[in-house]
Amino acid sequence: MNHTPDPATAENGGDFDPRQAAALLDQATWQARRTFAHPSPQLWVYRAVLVLVIFGGCWLSVRGQDPYSGPTPAIVPVIFSLVAINIAWSVWGITRAGAGVSGPAERKKHVWVAVMLVVFLAGYAVTAPLYHAGASHPVWGLYPASAPMLVIGLAGAAVAAAVRYWIIAGTLLAIAVVAAAAGFGGPVGEWLIMAIGMCAVCLGAAAVTAGQWRRSVMRP
Repeated sequence: MNHTPDPATAENGGDFDPRQAAALLDQATWQARRTFAHPSPQLWVYRAVLVLVIFGGCWLSVRGQDPYSGPTPAIVPVIFSLVAINIAWSVWGITRAGAGVSGPAERKKHVWVAVMLVVFLAGYAVTAPLYHAGASHPVWGLYPASAPMLVIGLAGAAVAAAVRYWIIAGTLLAIAVVAAAAGFGGPVGEWLIMAIGMCAVCLGAAAVTAGQWRRSVMRP
């Protein structure tokens, strides 16, 4: 006598459906890629607060300086604390996203992380030598506020576009534009331009990312 599979048993996992398993795997992988390529809106909002506090604090500390001597060292612990939180949050997000990614997607992630580390180091590597060398205005006055972010923005946007992280590419390109414009604000004004401009860019990225996440939730 032939045995007819019980639909209830199939629904409860009695019968293995390769197509269903493949669909679930595809969904999990796609979810992980989306999480990595599009940082959470909350992280972008935090970054908006971070740049507003850091660059805005530097602007407050240099107002009225004559001659210009740069931001007060008192703000350094605040910068390190906020940046450390950003790094920890970003690493957590990358690690979480990487759990479901393998093959070419995983290699692309590693390339992105490695290149951006090099770009960040290159962008800020000149700052300490300039300070210790006693560089004067306009070199010391203009470089720390905007030049590193111009380098990071342009290089990062190119790399992000190459690996098709479009939101990140657009955000970094916008940061580069803000940094280029800030250079015209002088050693004091560029800190304020960077604070307002980068905060606006991060909030814009948060809004775009939130829309992407909402659409991904509705994705069949």
